[in-house]
Amino acid sequence: CVIILFAGQVSSYNSTKKAKVNIIGRTMKKANLLENLKNRLKTYYVYLIILLSALFVFSVVRSVFRVFEAKQRTGQASEKVEKLKQENEELQRKLAEVKGEAYQEKQLRDKLGLAKEGEIVIVLPDKEILRKIVPVINEEEDTLPDPTWKKWLKLFY
Repeated sequence: CVIILFAGQVSSYNSTKKAKVNIIGRTMKKANLLENLKNRLKTYYVYLIILLSALFVFSVVRSVFRVFEAKQRTGQASEKVEKLKQENEELQRKLAEVKGEAYQEKQLRDKLGLAKEGEIVIVLPDKEILRKIVPVINEEEDTLPDPTWKKWLKLFY
C-alpha cells in the first residue's frame, strides 16, 4: 500500500510538476508574445512619430510659402495704390487747371473765336491751304561743280 501510495504521490508530483511546467511555459509564451507586441508597438510608434514629423514639416513649409505669396501680393497692391495715388494727383492738377480762368479764356479764344474788347481776331487758313496759296521758293542746291577731269571725260565720251 505504501508503494502504491508513494507511486500515487509520484504520479501526482509528476502531474503537478507538468502542470507547473505547463503554466510556466504558458506564462513564458505570454511574456514572449507581450514582448513581441511591445517591440511591434515601439516600431509603430517610431513610424507614427516619423509620419507626424513629416506632416509638421510639410505644414510649416506650406505656411512659409503662403506668407511669402502674401508678401508679394501686398507689395503688388502697394505699388498699385501708389500708381493710383499719382494718377489721382495728376487728375486733380488737371481739374484745377481746367477750372482756372486762364484755361477757360484760352478755350473761348481758340474754339469759339471770341476776343476781348479792343482786340482784332485774325483767322488763318489751314497749313495745306497756305501751301497752295504761297508760291514755291526754289532753293539752290549747294553742290560743288564737277572736277575738271570729269568734265573732260564727259566731253570726249
